Amino acid sequence: MRSMFLAASLLTAPAIAADHHGDGHMQHNEHAMHAERDAALLALSEDVSEERLRADIDTLVGFGTRHTLSSQTDPERGIGAAVRWAEATFAEMGLEASQVCDVVTGDRIPQPTRVCSAIGIQRGTERPNDVIIMTAHIDSRVSDAMNYTDDAPGANDDGSGTVAVIETARLLSPKAFDATIVYATLAGEEQGLFGAKILAAYAKAQGWNVIANLNNDVIGNSCGSDGHCDADHVRVFSEGPRTDGYGDELAAQQRRRGGENDAPSRNLGRYIDTLADRLPQIGLDVRPIWRTDRWGRGGDHIEFLNAGYPAIRFAVAVEDYDHQHQDLRVENGVTYGDTADEMDFAYLAKVTRLNIAALAELASAPPPPTDVRAAGAVQTSTTLRWQPVTGADHYRIAWRRTDASNWEGDHRRAGPDACTAEGCEYVLEGIRVDDWIFGVASVSDGGHHSPVVSAVPGGDWAPLARD
Repeated sequence: MRSMFLAASLLTAPAIAADHHGDGHMQHNEHAMHAERDAALLALSEDVSEERLRADIDTLVGFGTRHTLSSQTDPERGIGAAVRWAEATFAEMGLEASQVCDVVTGDRIPQPTRVCSAIGIQRGTERPNDVIIMTAHIDSRVSDAMNYTDDAPGANDDGSGTVAVIETARLLSPKAFDATIVYATLAGEEQGLFGAKILAAYAKAQGWNVIANLNNDVIGNSCGSDGHCDADHVRVFSEGPRTDGYGDELAAQQRRRGGENDAPSRNLGRYIDTLADRLPQIGLDVRPIWRTDRWGRGGDHIEFLNAGYPAIRFAVAVEDYDHQHQDLRVENGVTYGDTADEMDFAYLAKVTRLNIAALAELASAPPPPTDVRAAGAVQTSTTLRWQPVTGADHYRIAWRRTDASNWEGDHRRAGPDACTAEGCEYVLEGIRVDDWIFGVASVSDGGHHSPVVSAVPGGDWAPLARD
C-alpha cells in the first residue's frame, strides 16, 4: 500500500537497468514514480527550520545540567525536567508519549538510580509491529563524568541529536506511514548507554520487529578543534561482522562464503548512502565509516546492535573536542564548553533532513526479505531464494563485486510470478556465484524499497540466535 504522505516517497537504489519481467513501458513508469517520490520527499524535508532547532537547543541548555544523576524532581533544572519536557513535546504532536524507565547501577552510576527516557510513538497504519526507531541522548556531562552539579549545556553532545529527533517528529507526525516510527530521547548515555539498553529491552518485550535504529549523536557542528571544517559530509558508522549470534559456526561459514562486510547494519548504512546520492538537493554526502563507532568510543546504537537490531550512528564529519565533554572555562586563551554558539545550525538542518528521508522511506517500504540464500556452486548461473514478504509488490535483485563498497550492476526485478506459497526464486543466467555478493530488497506498489538483505552467512535482517 502506498503511504499517505502524497502516495510517494524517496529512495531507490540505482535505477533498474534490466527488467526480465517487463518492458520499456514499465521502466518508463518506474522512472516516473522515482521522480515523484523524490519530489515528495524534498518537499517534506525542506520544512526543517533552523530557527526551531535553535529554540529547542536553547530550551535544553536552559535546564542547566542534564546529567543522569542530577535532580529528577526539580521542575526547572536537571534530567527530570528535560525528560518531562521532551515527553510533553511529543504529546503536543499527538504521539503516544511516555517514559520508559528502569533502575540501574554501573561504573558511573554507583547507587541504584531510576533512568527514564521520553519516547513518542507514531503507529503504522498497515504494519504497526514493524518499527523504525530514531534515537538521540538527552543527558549531558562536563569533564568529570561523575559531576552532576555544574552546568553541562550539552548543546551539541547531544542536544543536536535530541532536537533533530523532535524536529523530525514535528514534520512526520501529521503524516501516515505503513510501519511504526518511534522517536526517542534517551537518558543515561554518558553513564553507560543505559537508556538505549532499557529501550532495546522494552522493544523486545513489546514484540516489536525493529527494522532499524537511526542513532544521532553529535550532529550539530561543521568545524573541528583544529580549525578544519566540513559542512558537506556526515559520517555513518556501521558494524562489520554482526554483534549478535556471532560464534564459531557463523565465523566458519563467513570464512568460506563471505559475509563479514554484509551485516544488516552495514546494508542499512549503504541504504542511507544511496539515499543521500539520490537527493543531492539536501546538500549532504554520506561518508561511510566501516566500524561500529569512533575509535575507542561508543554510542546508543551499540545497545540495539547487542539486542540483534540493525543500527547505525550519524555523526559530524569533524568533531570539535574543545567543545565536547568539557567544563565551561577559558584556558590559555581557548574557550572550552559545549555551548550553542559553537554549533552550525544550517549543517544540523541538513542532517535532520536526511533522517526525515530515511525514516519516511523505511516506514513506507515493506519489511526486508527473510531467509535470503544464494546457490550456484559449479554452475554458470546463480539462483536466489527467499521467503515472500507481506506487502511486497515485487523484489529488487541486487549484486556487487566482492570488493565493491555499494550495490552496483545490472539490477533485476522479480515480479509476483517468482513466488509461490513455499518461497520465491530468481535465476541469474550467466552470472557466476563465485564472483559477486548478491542480495534482495522488497518493494511496495508505490516503489518504496527496503534495504537489501545479503545472501551470505550473517546477512539475515532478524536477530540471530546466540551460540
